[in-house]
Amino acid sequence: MAKAVLTISSKNYGAWALRGWLMCRLAKLDFDEHVIPPDDPAMKAEMLLLSASMRVPSLDHDGIHVWDTLAIGEYLHEIKPKAGLLPADRKARAHCRAICGEMHSGFSALRSSLPMNIKAHFPGFKVWSRAQADIDRIEAIWNECLDTYGGPYLFGDKPCIADAMFAPVVTRFITYDVAIDLPCVAYCETIMALPAMKEWVAAAEEEPDEIDELDAEF
Repeated sequence: MAKAVLTISSKNYGAWALRGWLMCRLAKLDFDEHVIPPDDPAMKAEMLLLSASMRVPSLDHDGIHVWDTLAIGEYLHEIKPKAGLLPADRKARAHCRAICGEMHSGFSALRSSLPMNIKAHFPGFKVWSRAQADIDRIEAIWNECLDTYGGPYLFGDKPCIADAMFAPVVTRFITYDVAIDLPCVAYCETIMALPAMKEWVAAAEEEPDEIDELDAEF
């Protein structure tokens, strides 16, 4: 069987790429990365939301091609059920899928005003009101999960798909010096301490500065 291949974009700016990549790491999938170069027009189209279909990240495995981050997560759960990407309890699993779906389709104000940029830091960044509403909702989601399932991750003692979906938000909160409550600060520290996150951040920091600052979500 050929080794799985995950196609991703910039590690510094690629929020969706991080989600798919982290899911593969959490599933302990053996995969190679195919990184689309920063000067590739296709990648710029994806990053600026100009393409007809967002197909980064995408996963090729065992003759199967999967794109869209949630689809990748569900596929990984099917082929690696013991990895615990989704909670074992049906009620918790439904809750997990619901907040992943909310992250997948919502928070447009946060996406547009606080784009992912791991290498940057903007202390005292002014957050506008609509983005603050998104931040407040994310805090509510995190606190509900941490209170319900006991932490340190959103659904208990090991990271799952939900943590991968919210990992780019963690980096945004750090980049833009977003004020959040102490349980959420502790959660951010937990996510950033993951070996896979350390690996991703180190690669992002080494990425050439070939992409202009983009005021878009990608």
